[in-house]
Amino acid sequence: MNIMVDEKAKVFHLQTKNTSYIMKVAKDRYLAHVYWGKKIKTPDMENAQINSWVSFGAAPDSRDKSYSLDYIRQEYPTGCQTDYRMPALEALFADGSRAVELIYDSYRITAGKPKLKGLPATYVEDDAEADTLEITLVDALKKMRVVLMYTAYHELDVITRSVRIVNESADRIVLEKAFSMSLDFETSKYDLIQLPGAWGRERHMERTSLRSGLQSIQSRRGASSHQMNPFFVLADRDANEEYGNVYGFNLVYSGNFHGGAEVDQLFQTRAFLGINDYDFSWLLESGESFQTPEAVMVYSAHGLGEMSRTYHKLYRTRLVRGKYRDAVRPILANNWEGTYFDFNEEKILGLAKEAAELGIELMVLDDGWFGKRNDDTSSLGDWYVNKEKLPEGISGLAKKVREYGIRFGLWFEPEMVSPDSDLYREHPDWCIHIPGRERTECRNQLTLDLSREEVCNYIIKTVSDILDEAEISYVKWDMNRHMTELGSAGLPPERQKEMPHRYMLGLYRVMEEIVSSHPDVLFESCSGGGGRFDPGMLYYMPQTWTSDDTDAVERLYIQYGTSLAYPISAMGSHVSAVPNHQANRVTSLKMRGDVAMSGNFGYELDLMKFTEEEKEQVKAQIAQYKDLRTFIQSGDMYRLENPFEGNTAAWEFVSEDGNDIFAAYFRILCEVNPGISRMKFQALDPEAQYEVVGEGKVYSGDELMEVGILVDFWGDFQSRTWRLKKR
Repeated sequence: MNIMVDEKAKVFHLQTKNTSYIMKVAKDRYLAHVYWGKKIKTPDMENAQINSWVSFGAAPDSRDKSYSLDYIRQEYPTGCQTDYRMPALEALFADGSRAVELIYDSYRITAGKPKLKGLPATYVEDDAEADTLEITLVDALKKMRVVLMYTAYHELDVITRSVRIVNESADRIVLEKAFSMSLDFETSKYDLIQLPGAWGRERHMERTSLRSGLQSIQSRRGASSHQMNPFFVLADRDANEEYGNVYGFNLVYSGNFHGGAEVDQLFQTRAFLGINDYDFSWLLESGESFQTPEAVMVYSAHGLGEMSRTYHKLYRTRLVRGKYRDAVRPILANNWEGTYFDFNEEKILGLAKEAAELGIELMVLDDGWFGKRNDDTSSLGDWYVNKEKLPEGISGLAKKVREYGIRFGLWFEPEMVSPDSDLYREHPDWCIHIPGRERTECRNQLTLDLSREEVCNYIIKTVSDILDEAEISYVKWDMNRHMTELGSAGLPPERQKEMPHRYMLGLYRVMEEIVSSHPDVLFESCSGGGGRFDPGMLYYMPQTWTSDDTDAVERLYIQYGTSLAYPISAMGSHVSAVPNHQANRVTSLKMRGDVAMSGNFGYELDLMKFTEEEKEQVKAQIAQYKDLRTFIQSGDMYRLENPFEGNTAAWEFVSEDGNDIFAAYFRILCEVNPGISRMKFQALDPEAQYEVVGEGKVYSGDELMEVGILVDFWGDFQSRTWRLKKR
């Protein structure tokens, strides 16, 4: 067991390989936070002070004014009591009151990690991998039980948290807020790092120092969104990739979220993360319970790089599931930017034939194959084949594609419906809407109401029917709008604010049933690119289309920012045409390939427009990636040059055994007399020799790390890569 309990002092000490997380019960009542950081022995509790005192503080015990919940560092604070900071839990009771007081009741320790009902979460394959602590807090007056669940992994420096809330009263309780975690630090001397963005500009890294008051990240869009990601970091102000204390927080959830940090009057910091309480409530009848999503917390004493590699390994091996968790991902070609809606069977087969000759392994047919879909104004929801374009259907097309020796993939957008569709005409109440209000359209479509069982069943059946009738090896699952007019025809008035979370529960159920019944299909999630790039989706689909912006320069920023939390094996990354369709920028085929190799590699253009010279270059890129992907997709990533801080980007991938290395260096704009640039590697054996494959040069590990390799560029948008083998 890596969880130690001092029952007399009521102290709980969770340990991972290199970290400690310590709590205690204060005044025999309140669960307080003591410490999270480097692994230590259990400290003296008098020295590990958990509260301060200032005047004007309301003490919960009038006989003892030495402490107040307004100052004490807590594990799960509540509203309407003596703590005026951000609460983790708010509830409305039958008598109209809202004060919640949670008192320590009991604890339980189990080996392993239990599943969360209806929700994605990290897991273990053997109970020996982790231990789980459940601490029960009780509001005795209102008969509400709150169970805080902490799992500590043994070999990964990961603590996961979630909360289960149980109504043990005879009355209804309405939850108005239920965060997955809250954690108080005794100082505010941190920077907040977050990943904001927009469509085509997802997960750009921003770093600001904490200040008094609230700094938060959130989505109110019904999805984790392009605009914010459910991930943030608190870092020492001088922390970098290799140095300093950093604390990462990530929510395993794909819907509305709220997270951030609040600095109080004593310059303490409260970090919090969970479902957004905007447009949220949950009615708990007597005996019912509510389960929050899981928050994944990672501490690193050695900077952002170590934190990221911990997240990467956890998500690669204990979040992603199924056949493609460990299998190499195929190199694919997608027709979307090559044809858009203007295609027929002959065109797709021509692309497939060309793909096979280039060495590509999978041909993907994107939007436009179903209903009467010749543009984006119709047919979503009508998942039957457009025989005018594909006279032999999907099964006939897939069979012909496979005759070229490559596999076939297909695009779906199952969560949406077009007003101009057979489905909408038959079931106009199946979309999210408010009676009497205009139904706002985005991309000429509405969102199906997945809080309703019959809608979920329809999606499961129609998508499964297509997958069952054809030899389909890959599915791109898209979602191209956010929620508006939040209402469900399937819920009573008092439960309308439950709809966004019920939608997510419905979506997770749909994905679980489809994915589990088609284990040989590689699923890739997408939401206008990277609008739902979160751990919740990775639980069902091992990779995500990182962004609709395929410009190589913009992808440097997007993929660098994304890598703070998410592994390279999760990122779809393709070579597209120039001028780029999103940025109108012209970059070399070499640079486009070098950027795309730092992900799940593919092409998104008209393959038949390549010149003979370009075809030879593409064949070389494909051969190169087939050699690299076995360790790019499963090795450790080291970020070496930050594009958000300068004109260059660089990163490196190292295989688990340390014998294979791939590194890439990029210069964005030409600089006149720029000075000397060097590629300095990390994580090599200083005593070993490394061969630069294809160049015949051999360097020692210490030279590569301390001196580096001279990089000389001329012109804008330049790239250089190195393939090293340890001798």
